[in-house]
Amino acid sequence: MTEVDVLIAGAGPIGLTAAVELRRRGIGVRIVDPLLEPPQYAKAVGIQPRTLEVFESMGVVGKVLDAGLEMRGQLVYVNGNQVSRVDLTTPPDVPYRFHLLPQYATERILRERLTDLGTEIDRGTAVSAFEQDADGVTVTLTGPDGETTVRADYLLGADGAHSVVRKGLGLSFEGAAFTEQYMLGDVAVDWSMPRGYAVRSMHQNADGTTDDQLVCIPLPGRGRYRMSMLVPEELAVAPTNGGDGVAHGFEGTRAPELSHIQAVVDRLSPEPASVSDLRWSSVFRISHRIVDSYGRGRVFVAGDAAHIHPPTGAQGMNTGVQDAHNLAWKLALAVAGVASEKLLDSYDLERRPVGEEVVGRTVRDAREGIGADSTDIDFVMRREAQLLISYADSPAVAGSTVPSAPAAPRAGERAPDAAGLSRESVNHQLRLFDVLGGVDHSLVLYADAAAGTGDVTGLESLAAEISAKSHGHFDIHVVAAPTAQVGSTDLPLLRDTDGRFADGYLPDGSTVFVIRPDGYVGYRGPVTDAKAALAYLEGTFR
Repeated sequence: MTEVDVLIAGAGPIGLTAAVELRRRGIGVRIVDPLLEPPQYAKAVGIQPRTLEVFESMGVVGKVLDAGLEMRGQLVYVNGNQVSRVDLTTPPDVPYRFHLLPQYATERILRERLTDLGTEIDRGTAVSAFEQDADGVTVTLTGPDGETTVRADYLLGADGAHSVVRKGLGLSFEGAAFTEQYMLGDVAVDWSMPRGYAVRSMHQNADGTTDDQLVCIPLPGRGRYRMSMLVPEELAVAPTNGGDGVAHGFEGTRAPELSHIQAVVDRLSPEPASVSDLRWSSVFRISHRIVDSYGRGRVFVAGDAAHIHPPTGAQGMNTGVQDAHNLAWKLALAVAGVASEKLLDSYDLERRPVGEEVVGRTVRDAREGIGADSTDIDFVMRREAQLLISYADSPAVAGSTVPSAPAAPRAGERAPDAAGLSRESVNHQLRLFDVLGGVDHSLVLYADAAAGTGDVTGLESLAAEISAKSHGHFDIHVVAAPTAQVGSTDLPLLRDTDGRFADGYLPDGSTVFVIRPDGYVGYRGPVTDAKAALAYLEGTFR
């Protein structure tokens, strides 16, 4: 007999995201972690605009914003001279900008959200083995009381670069390691660099090669930074490889001291500065690897268990969080018994190409610099913000027509926000993201200016058919052009008062939009093609 719907190995940001998303949908979760206390490492620091949208859906974005600060840009120095300044911006159609928050604070906020949903972490407990069959997964846990066995419908490995779950699945993890070793330190520094700007300072030889570097990422707190730099000889260690040949993460038994960090600051700081208040430090290595599959049968991997790469551009944790966000709603439908037979296969089909692109890009960026492959600043910003991910080739998305406007969001692309909406009984304007629940799919029926009272019955009939086909897993709204005559509908009605929904979604007349729980357009097509809209649902629902 199944004891838990989903067992999650690893209580870092990826495991916590998956657990929160499953619990929001009423799915039973057990999450285990071998660490007795949560680590206080400022590892992953950057939070991308797309991840902030995910956190908004999860109900934690307010706390994330309160605890962190805006990432405003980067100052680059070579041999003591400033050579560039990059100011990070996002277009006005994007709700959030780039943000900074230490990983330990992100984890704390997610843990608190999970506790609110009635689930605590089983600490000091780890997955040591598992076997799966057609009906579930039998998992061996090793904890304070020795070995125990748990039966779960599904198992998710969010257990890091040295993942036991990945190894147990027999997945390959191809790639290589960088030869350089680095050290990290969470310190305070007394300089005049502008708030919210990263500082990258290098020493280059006459031939342009870099032989010394200092990268400082701002943290919350007066003058606090996470500094990274090459390791001095006295701290260099042979790779430990975690016992599995994967040279990635913290290594060595001797942590860098303030004197080690100060020596690099003395050489490379843009101005004289002293570091103090060392909270945490470590030596670490970087590898770039990716699995050959994100899951097999009833067992899946996400985050560092599936892909590791340089920290360039703060892509790692953000990619992992979105792995978990993509998988969780699909697992929830599968546990509920209403998922299509192939829905869970779409996790690998959608997310592994993203992982492959991120691994390749961050390796290139680590060698050549972010954005070296493009002169289109808007494209680079949107890509780094993870706003350009597309699942257009996924079986879990469809479109009955190609939008007439090239800029229109197609099936498989991120669903944009839209401000300036109004509805009865509300004095203030609304955003589309305010009304999308983020738990179920959202059906948005756009009624254009030509729509009249005669179209209401058709809208309501289509909404009823889609709700029945999805076993009720749909939130439904009509978004109407300001002059559309559909006020008599019993469906929830929003007015596109400022025309921003039409500007962002570029509908072709009255249009059906299905927005998936992970914030991507699952389907778009004309309201008149109800058959195509219903056929699309067969790729998601049983």
